[in-house]
Order: sequence, then structure tokens, then C-alpha cells
Amino acid sequence: MRDRKVYILGGLRSHIGIRYGIFKSVRPEVLGGRVAAELCRRYSVVPDLCICGNAVGPGGNIGRLLLLESGFPERVPAFTLDLQCASGLAAIDMAAGRIAAGQCDVVLAGGAESASLQPKRIYADHDERAKLRNPEFTAAQFMPGEFGDDAMLLGAERAAKAAGITREEADEAALRSQMLAKDASENGIFRDVILPLFGSTRDEAIRPRMSRKLLERAPRVTDFQDGILTAANSCTMNDGAAFLLLVSEAWADEHEITPAFEIADTRLIGSDPKVPPLAADAAVSEMLEANQLTYEDIDAFEYNEAFAVISAHFMKKHPEVAGRLNQAGNALAYGHPYGASGAEIMIHLMEILREKEGRLGAAAIPAAGGVGEAILVKRTEAEE
Repeated sequence: MRDRKVYILGGLRSHIGIRYGIFKSVRPEVLGGRVAAELCRRYSVVPDLCICGNAVGPGGNIGRLLLLESGFPERVPAFTLDLQCASGLAAIDMAAGRIAAGQCDVVLAGGAESASLQPKRIYADHDERAKLRNPEFTAAQFMPGEFGDDAMLLGAERAAKAAGITREEADEAALRSQMLAKDASENGIFRDVILPLFGSTRDEAIRPRMSRKLLERAPRVTDFQDGILTAANSCTMNDGAAFLLLVSEAWADEHEITPAFEIADTRLIGSDPKVPPLAADAAVSEMLEANQLTYEDIDAFEYNEAFAVISAHFMKKHPEVAGRLNQAGNALAYGHPYGASGAEIMIHLMEILREKEGRLGAAAIPAAGGVGEAILVKRTEAEE
């Protein structure tokens, strides 16, 4: 547990668009800037710092650009981090650390991403990798000796094999995610934390008519021997933005505010880079052990399911709490706007804890290269 308390004041996200969908021409700093500005307007705050996750942008400090694009005061600094899929969650972790260290009182943390505007890159002529593969690439190298743009797909296939996940189990997890997301959308669970922008009206990747038959017909996406990944049990590529406001206990006391959520702990781990999807649960396991908690103590889990392997593995390993995972669906339904996903699932986790009247929640994301990020939150209003 942290010595100095860190609270979450609130969060906001955009709708999540599919690649070349509703946000196809919207630069991520513009989309993210709109979300960030509205979030700060709702709480009447100017942050001390912005930490922005981004994985597939053109580079540079998109967090700073985002603030300048959206009219924040020039005195507010920002930096951008790339922890691939875990970028948004790592931004929250780093924000909590700055506040716990007494360096900031209010930090804006999250991420913005545009798969639609993802640039293509080219290795330099004298880079040996230009000779080992097509010199034009979209995905960075994550592990020594593996250079292809399909590295994460292969990692998920290896994880499925290592965890004994079958195609049927993965498909069932994908169907569950879609159906739960459909119900959540129809019931408006996230209505208050979604900001419609540029004509958006819904999360575009949700497939309300998904069925077992459609899952069975879905084409495979790798040539991995005995592979189980398909276009339906892997997430789509997406555009979106999500941010949260984190504050110190001193700031909350000064403003006579009692935020509904406290960040109880965080964990960043390294694991086997050959099977990165398994890092999410490993991070949560370490975090719970450090806090003398069990999985049964947690009321809601949000694991970013870039692949159904992640949720299928959780449900197989922890059957006693399988129903507490991704209770409103996750990335297999909503999509995965890489750098923003961590903030998005944290926002979802808070809303689910409110909906279910739960007290403790855990959010986790595995990232390329075998890195796992996890955050434990406590709903303070549950103690009242």
C-alpha cells in the first residue's frame, strides 16, 4: 500500500472507433485533447502535469501537443510514454507515483491512439533488419530475434499453447465479451463517462449479432501450427482516447472533496517475452500477494483482452471468480486503441464497481515484450 493516498477524481473516454471508421481522419492529439479538456472542465481543474500513453503515433511528445491543441495553459507540462498496450495504465501508475512522492497534486493521465493514422516506417539502409525482413514496417521489434509485424499474434498463439487454451475456449470467451458489451451498451452503463465527438454515437466494434456459428467460420490469422487465433477471437485495431484525473489527499481535503476511488497499489513486472499475454495475470498475482489479498477478495477484474487467450486463461485458472472478469465485456468487443486502453478499462472498472456495489477492483494489461501492468483500486464510497 502507498504511504500517501492517491485518489481518482474521475475519468472520461471517447467512443471507440474501428480503424478507418468514425475517427479515421481525426489526429489522436485532437481526439485526446477534446476528451482531456472536457474532463478538466467538468471538475474545474487545471492539472500540474499530463502523462499520455501512445503506441503507434508518428513519435514526438503527443501529450504536450495534445495540451496545446486543446487550449491548456502553456505552463502545464506533459510527457508521452510508450509501453505499447499497457501505455495508458502505465500512465496512471506513473501519475500516482508523482502524487505519492509529493511532486504533484493533480495529474491528468491516460492516452490517445489512432490506428487509422498509424504511419509506416522504414529501417535505415545500413540497419541489418532491413535485410532480414521487408524494410517497411508498422510494428516495432519487441524481442531479440523476432522482427515481424505479427509478433504479438505469434506470442498469443504460444501463450494459448502454454496455457492449454483451445479454439473452443477462446471462441467462448470472445462470445461472452461481445454479449456482455451488447448488454452494457443497451443499458447505458458507461453513458456518463463517454464523450460523443465528431458525430460518434456508439463503440463501433461491438457486434451484437455475434454467434457461435460466426465464430466457427472466422478465418485464422496466423500460420502457427495448431493455432487458435481468428479474426473473431482477436481484437480489432482502433481509434480512441481516455483520461483520468488523479489527485492527492491534501488537494481533496483542501477542496472538501471525497473522491470515490483510491489507488491502493500498482505493479509493473517483466515476464517471458515469448508469451506476453500471460503477464497480466502474473502482475495481478504479485500485487495481490503483496497486499495479502486473494482473488476472491476482488469484486471486479478488468483484463485488457487483446486476444481471447487472456480472458480464457483467467477463467480457466481462477474458476471461482470467473464471473467477476470483464463484467461489461472488454477489448474483444469494444476494440483496443493501444495507448488509450489502460485508461479506458480503468474507467470501466470504476463504473462496474459502482454498478455492482463492489469495494476492490483490479485492472491489468499485458504488453509486448513480456511486461505486465496492474493497478488495485478501492471504492471509498463503499466504506461510508
